[in-house]
Amino acid sequence: MDGESLEIVVIIGANPPDRLDKALARDVPEAASLSRSRLAKLIAEGAVRRGDELLTNAKARVAEGDAIAITVEAAIELDALPEDIPLSVVYEDDDLIVIDKPAGMVVHPAPGTPRGTLVNALLHHCGDTLSGIGGAKRPGIVHRIDKDTSGLLVVAKTDRAHHGLAAQFEAHSVERAYQALVYGVPDAGDPRLKGVRGTSFEPGGVLKIQTRLDRHRHERQKQAVFFDRGRHAVTRARVLQSFGTPPQVALMECRLETGRTHQIRVHMAHVGHGLVGDPVYGGRRKPSAAALPKGGAEAIAGFPRQALHAATLGFEHPASKERLTFRSPLPVDFSDLIAALGG
Repeated sequence: MDGESLEIVVIIGANPPDRLDKALARDVPEAASLSRSRLAKLIAEGAVRRGDELLTNAKARVAEGDAIAITVEAAIELDALPEDIPLSVVYEDDDLIVIDKPAGMVVHPAPGTPRGTLVNALLHHCGDTLSGIGGAKRPGIVHRIDKDTSGLLVVAKTDRAHHGLAAQFEAHSVERAYQALVYGVPDAGDPRLKGVRGTSFEPGGVLKIQTRLDRHRHERQKQAVFFDRGRHAVTRARVLQSFGTPPQVALMECRLETGRTHQIRVHMAHVGHGLVGDPVYGGRRKPSAAALPKGGAEAIAGFPRQALHAATLGFEHPASKERLTFRSPLPVDFSDLIAALGG
């Protein structure tokens, strides 16, 4: 669609839904890669016609056999600038790219960080292979990981991939497993944990945390646990290894059923096992230096970020339908910290 608009004619099939946007979403050719939200935007922009009739209401009625013409403009260039920033590419094809993001890199440009982000790097790396996401030549960010969290994320290069991946994230069918180093060791026998609302233990010693998450009432940059408002959030965590005699910290595998902002960090803090190095949710807990190997407590105190790594990412490829699973080893700073704890 470079430089020219494209007209797509959709013939409405039998028993159409009662709304124009729903009917188009059902009957538009898959190759057009137009989601319902994109179609709604095109309707509102005056890009949809039935003969000479301009259709600007997404709730308009349609009938079987109607020929609906959709004008799709060429994808515009994104304001963000391409930057030649090294990327660790785990997998790439015409539809998507999987990146192993280093700690310290912001995913998306924002007023405070307009440059040096993953999006800037991808605009340079992918170049003209970006076919247009939502009308703009940009990488399709379907999920994010925090600036100081390392690990895997998948980015769409086409509208088709963006829609397919977004649907999987919405359906919670994407496999996401993180490794986290937390203060203390969660234990099903701990009476304190039994009194924490929203927690339970499943077979195999898996700690399930089920709450709602929303903005903190007073600190707007933070998320907080609620039970009467906010978005449903579920994390499952199990202990992989503990360190210290008696145990002081634990390496956890945290699996996301949902993927809310700061979810693992907030949930682990909620159950009294905040992440090592987390300046926002980690709390003031300090492990006993005497219970750890020499230098262990100092290594924990000096760790400069939350000890959280997106280690496993699995999803169905939106084009080939093949199940793909990727794994990322712990980065050097994280593995060095575990070594200092005797791991």
